[in-house]
Amino acid sequence: MRLTRFAAPVAAAAVALGAAACSSVSPTPLPEPSPSAVVTAGAAPTAQSCTNAVQSYAPDGALPAPTALPAGSTMATIKARGRLIAGVSADTWLLGSRNPLNGKIEGFDIDLVQRIADAIFGDHDAKHLELRVITAADRLPVLQKHQVDIVVRNMTITCDRWKSIAFSAVYYQAGQKILIRKGSSIQGLATLAGKKVCAPFKTTSMDNLVRRAPTAIPVPAQTHTECLVDLQQGKVEAITGDDTVLAGLAAQDPYAVVLSEKAFTQEPYGVGVAADQPDLVKFVNGVLEQERASGAWTTSYNSWLAPTLGKGTGQPTPVYGRTLP
Repeated sequence: MRLTRFAAPVAAAAVALGAAACSSVSPTPLPEPSPSAVVTAGAAPTAQSCTNAVQSYAPDGALPAPTALPAGSTMATIKARGRLIAGVSADTWLLGSRNPLNGKIEGFDIDLVQRIADAIFGDHDAKHLELRVITAADRLPVLQKHQVDIVVRNMTITCDRWKSIAFSAVYYQAGQKILIRKGSSIQGLATLAGKKVCAPFKTTSMDNLVRRAPTAIPVPAQTHTECLVDLQQGKVEAITGDDTVLAGLAAQDPYAVVLSEKAFTQEPYGVGVAADQPDLVKFVNGVLEQERASGAWTTSYNSWLAPTLGKGTGQPTPVYGRTLP
């Protein structure tokens, strides 16, 4: 498995040990796509009307075998290249983070990426997967520029994002909550007035904070891991984000706690794909259907998220019916 670093996020393990010396990480410029990275499947479809953000493209029947990928398809082009290129996080504990013991990026999101690669290549060979570490703000641009094939980085499906990229069916249903230091006076969303609250740039977490708590003081960061460093250093009083992300932060810091207040948003995660590659969206949805039948999704959830988030509600039911304009 290749690891390409697009940005330089703070290592989760360093945060857990309190070793981070600063809270600012500047992303390195993203390279222009090389010929080996570009996959083109035709002209981009125009923006669609979007009354249901989670509606995706239905798979074209059974998932094709790696030896029977449609000629000229995005999947066939990826296979010919020899590797699937995926934009992921390397510092989102439980979803996608670098294991300090072996250097590998692991987590619930990474399991899904691996299964998509396996479905294209028909094996579990690490050489067929390249993970590119990106920030939350990178997620749309790297797809629009065809610098990656897919983005699996706890990305919420929204109608606004459908204007720029395409999404798979929902693979996890999250919700936004608040994390504080133990002993904080913050008791919930209604008590954030005048409080410095951290969330990453260009995320629905930041958008929802500004909309739902307009009297709070938003403090942007590159990643939620940076937010945790800021919280540890007393630069902010709370962090807001998806329950999955906050659970990972709390697991790293014994003095951090996620408020038990009910999630104040719904954050459906989808696999991001370039807008002009609906065939790859359909293929990914076929992989998700395969996960449901085999129990692979449940196995991954139980391994990564269940110990912190509990039993959960299981793999989300897909919503299909989206058509090209």
